[in-house]
Amino acid sequence: MNGSGDLFDKFDELIAVRDNLLATGVTDPFSLVMEKVISPTVAICNGRETILLGTYNYMGMTFDPDVIAAGKKALEEFGSGTTGSRVLNGTYAGHKDVEEALKEFFDMKGAMVFSTGYLANTGIISTIAGKDDYIILDMDSHASIYDGCAMGNANVVPFRHNDVEALEKRLKRLPEDAGKLVILEGVYSMLGDVAPLDKMVPLAKKYGAMVLVDEAHSMGFIGEHGRGVCEAQGVIDDVDFIIGTFSKSVGTVGGYCVSNHPKFEILRLVSRGYVFTASLPPSVVATAATSVRKIMHAKDKRAHLWENSRTLHKGLTDLGFELGTKEPQSAIISVIMPDLEKGAMMWEALLKEGLYVNLARPPATPAGMTLLRCSLCAEHSSAQVQEILGMFERAGRATGCID
Repeated sequence: MNGSGDLFDKFDELIAVRDNLLATGVTDPFSLVMEKVISPTVAICNGRETILLGTYNYMGMTFDPDVIAAGKKALEEFGSGTTGSRVLNGTYAGHKDVEEALKEFFDMKGAMVFSTGYLANTGIISTIAGKDDYIILDMDSHASIYDGCAMGNANVVPFRHNDVEALEKRLKRLPEDAGKLVILEGVYSMLGDVAPLDKMVPLAKKYGAMVLVDEAHSMGFIGEHGRGVCEAQGVIDDVDFIIGTFSKSVGTVGGYCVSNHPKFEILRLVSRGYVFTASLPPSVVATAATSVRKIMHAKDKRAHLWENSRTLHKGLTDLGFELGTKEPQSAIISVIMPDLEKGAMMWEALLKEGLYVNLARPPATPAGMTLLRCSLCAEHSSAQVQEILGMFERAGRATGCID
């Protein structure tokens, strides 16, 4: 072979880890197929009815009748896709409508919709922070945030996860007159822990930094109106940009950024992730707009989701599992496993019980942990949560994860 070698050689270590795991006989936890989805909380997986506890469908909007009806109507009236960018032929009435819905939801003056949440982060971050600017970000930030930093030319300064003092130390060292962007997340998706935004946002402002908060895992159910941790901690008016996704609480696909910045609209002409990709299909933006407006008034759903979170967290703790947070902080409850092999065994045992959760492994997880990540839904009944606890108990004892 000519050249310096196979470009796939860099993946050999990961290939070996996967091969060794599958050699134990466990089901491949990263290739699950849902043969039929019955509801936001139940699907047919491997031929059996399975409770879904790993879908990010926090508000259970995927089967909402109004949402489905809006999607069907748009599909019939506008067709299956736009075949173009938002700045060319890809802006339909529905795209403007969903942006209006987001402005109403967050009570913000500006909103941009991207084709995915990943594109929202990469498109905004790589555009607003350029050469000679500084991005100060939490070390546990999502991959899309890191990729947005890599795509731009800014200097990247990470700080220890959720550490207010570490953030201030980084900010103190930066040139006073430099452009600075602090990037935080409301809820961190691996452990389900919440950022101390009430301390971090004022600190960033003290040092002249703009603030971007990713509320992907908190929009819909945290805060009085579901606007996220920014709202719950009283700093939403001080945040410059909020980024989120439609693929979680909203129940479809797409990403967005909302802002009160007076020059926000110029981003439509300079953000490559917005300009150089096809816009969302009309049926998708119709479902998103309908869902966002319904979530605004979903106080009962929010209350039930918090009840589910408290019940599951306490139940798993009482059974002897080690969790990612001492108290329930979000709809994500992460169960820490001793290692990948044990985690895969527990994941498979739960699947055989009729429960689907996410198996998360390094490098996606913090501190090299293997996690079973549980994502609760507002449509999980109290009875289902009790059933889930029974499944965890049986699987945990069968695999030796609990005594």
